[in-house]
Amino acid sequence: MIEAPRISRQFSQRSVMEAIVQGGPISRASIAKLTGLSKQTISEIVRDLEDDGWVREIGRTSGHVGRTAVTYELVVDAAFIVAVDLGGTKVRVAVTDLAGQILVEDAVPTDPRGGKHLVDQIAGMALSAAAGLKVPREKLRLAVVGVPGAPDNRTGRVLLAPNIRDFHSMDVLEAFKQALGFDVVLENDVNLAALGESWQGQGQGIDNLAYIALGTGIGSGLILGGNLVRGAANAAGEMGFLPIGADPFEAESMRVGAYERAVATHGIIARYEVATGEKITVPAIFERAAAGDAAASTAIDQTARQVACGIAAICAIANPQLVILGGSIGLRPEILERARHFLPQCFPYPVDVVSGDLGARAALVGATAVGLSQLHNTLFGVATPNVGLSLPPAGTDSSREAAE
Repeated sequence: MIEAPRISRQFSQRSVMEAIVQGGPISRASIAKLTGLSKQTISEIVRDLEDDGWVREIGRTSGHVGRTAVTYELVVDAAFIVAVDLGGTKVRVAVTDLAGQILVEDAVPTDPRGGKHLVDQIAGMALSAAAGLKVPREKLRLAVVGVPGAPDNRTGRVLLAPNIRDFHSMDVLEAFKQALGFDVVLENDVNLAALGESWQGQGQGIDNLAYIALGTGIGSGLILGGNLVRGAANAAGEMGFLPIGADPFEAESMRVGAYERAVATHGIIARYEVATGEKITVPAIFERAAAGDAAASTAIDQTARQVACGIAAICAIANPQLVILGGSIGLRPEILERARHFLPQCFPYPVDVVSGDLGARAALVGATAVGLSQLHNTLFGVATPNVGLSLPPAGTDSSREAAE
């Protein structure tokens, strides 16, 4: 019973913060209408939040009959989040504020040595980016790191990540915490991209969607009933291991995945090499196809057929309203057009398939969403149920970018 007043206060504090995040600048009277809390309770909470530096007085209401009222808004630079998108070939790091705005971003080739070398590379990028913004270290409160695999919360390892060396055998989570000096959350990178598109991209307002990232590898993120599906071991959506495309019983399929072998970067390169005897990069294959190279066009066609099969598999199980394609290959219009062409030939129901709006930034935006929710839970709802905070209204300028 002693806990009841404190828990009630935290519920109230959370409600007030959510009203300010969503509606700021906002008056105490408007907060009362939204939350149902008494004016006295709201005044006490707002005063505490103001004293702690989380909200500030911004002005007064205007255009209304009667007395004006003080309005409040979130102090967006009271704390900062580091968002990381770790890929097999490129790592992206961003620093974001409490409004979810990406303030600075950097991208470099992934350190091929993996392990602690890669952790140190990412930590150095994050701290350097924050220093460039003149952000004090104590204001860096959380990092959300998107990894191309399944984070194991018990051991801190990252499983099913064949493109990153040593992450399967080390405590990645603790290594990041030690290197950065603040709290860290590990999440699957494609899950983050799905959340990013759901918040600020093609998936806005859609409760059931699938995001498929196709590039060096392939993976998917599922949002069903408005909730991200992670699975028992954070491995939901690891569609690279679908038993199609290549022989799933071959040893290499146990390491990389039969479907990933057939449809990701190495699969496209191998198809072209078999047809021509020449091994070239994926961008070069697309360039040659555009120039009329029949072998290149065939390689892309065969890849798109496999993409259509993967979409059909997801739709047969999850029945999403929308399928969003992303990743360096998935964002190619040639893949989208061909996948739309082949899908009705292998799946009986119409499926809406589109390219992602956020391009290469999708996972960074999703990491920001996770970071904001986690940070608000920690700061303003530690004793409340694990309910996600409504995120700030979606912006556009800081999050939309063409895929690289």
